[in-house]
Amino acid sequence: MKIKKTEFPEKSILSPGKKDFDYMDSFEGELMNKELDITTVGKAFFTSSPKWGKKMFTFRNKLVGLFGLRTGAETENNQTEKDFTCEVGERLGLFQVLDKTHNEIVLGEDDKHLDFRVSLFVEKNKKEINKNSLTISTTVKFHNWLGVLYFLPVRPFHRLIVPAMLKNMIGQLENKR
Repeated sequence: MKIKKTEFPEKSILSPGKKDFDYMDSFEGELMNKELDITTVGKAFFTSSPKWGKKMFTFRNKLVGLFGLRTGAETENNQTEKDFTCEVGERLGLFQVLDKTHNEIVLGEDDKHLDFRVSLFVEKNKKEINKNSLTISTTVKFHNWLGVLYFLPVRPFHRLIVPAMLKNMIGQLENKR
């Protein structure tokens, strides 16, 4: 399964705001599943992180908590993956579902140092009816120097973890056929 860096999807909910983002990237993979429910895609996102990614996220939360940044633990009604239905307004850890259509879910968080968005975008392949493309796009808007400083060490790991997650997501989704 090939994961490739790609252009930001023009049909994404986030596309009109592209000029306002300080950072953007998109990774795409193909999957063999013509009937794909976007809620299933959203749930797969939360169970697709590689073990090393989970360890890094735990370390990140301990470190940034010292600086008063959000870790996801502050939420009173922190849901579990099992109870998560991926509806607008729901939160799982650091991620809140901000928007949802039949083919896209936008997750994200606004904090004092930066705002980030993650788009999970599914598009049907026009040439092969049994294939879809799944694109994970990330956007970041910095609010101050702390946001820029925070993202410096995150950026290289982000570029490693997102393709790994996408590969794991596609594997999960193809096994649900």
